[in-house]
Amino acid sequence: MNLENWIPNVIDLADEFPVCLIQTLQMLLIPGLISFVFGTLFGIMLVVTRKGGIMENRFIFFVLDKLVNLFRAIPFIILTSLLVGFTRMIMGTSIGVAGALPSLVIGTIPFFSRQIESTLSEVDQGIIEASQAMGLTPMQIITRVYLKESVPGIARAVTITLISLVGLIAIAGAVGAGGLGDMAIRYGYNRYMYDVTYVVVIIILLLITLIQSIGDYIVKKTTH
Repeated sequence: MNLENWIPNVIDLADEFPVCLIQTLQMLLIPGLISFVFGTLFGIMLVVTRKGGIMENRFIFFVLDKLVNLFRAIPFIILTSLLVGFTRMIMGTSIGVAGALPSLVIGTIPFFSRQIESTLSEVDQGIIEASQAMGLTPMQIITRVYLKESVPGIARAVTITLISLVGLIAIAGAVGAGGLGDMAIRYGYNRYMYDVTYVVVIIILLLITLIQSIGDYIVKKTTH
């Protein structure tokens, strides 16, 4: 089979694919890690400060809950436009990988926060009450009960969030962020190089499959 007949543009652009893949991985791993840290923190705060929580604080819960709802409600492409000035101020640019990071982080944290809130809310309230009766401090309950009992759920939340983030990265590529999404738009859509689009889709599908497989493996190993 002569590949030049099937994917001529892909062969011509072979040098760009590794660069775009690395850019995509950077936009996946860096915002993913930052979102995991802050999303977990905010998710915990939403659970423990709500009415009846172990650290009930209606003011903190109200403010955090409304902020999460607000940023989740803004479509990502619009959020990216809104953050152009902020992005330039802190990153020095609004294009490329660096220009995409702030909007990817701000767009992902609220989503992951809700995932963590939902996961932690599934912990048996009887276990929480028993822990309080044993004299455990709120921090001990968070680390030894909430987080420990929710490892499989957290793994699922991370998997769902990373897959969602792959989609956001593709959207970011449409506004000059680079990566595979940018390649599909710039060549596949604008220049009618459809073979480039097909190969980009295959690479993204393989990436999503890898994320899902790793997530399923962790869930299986941590479920008891």
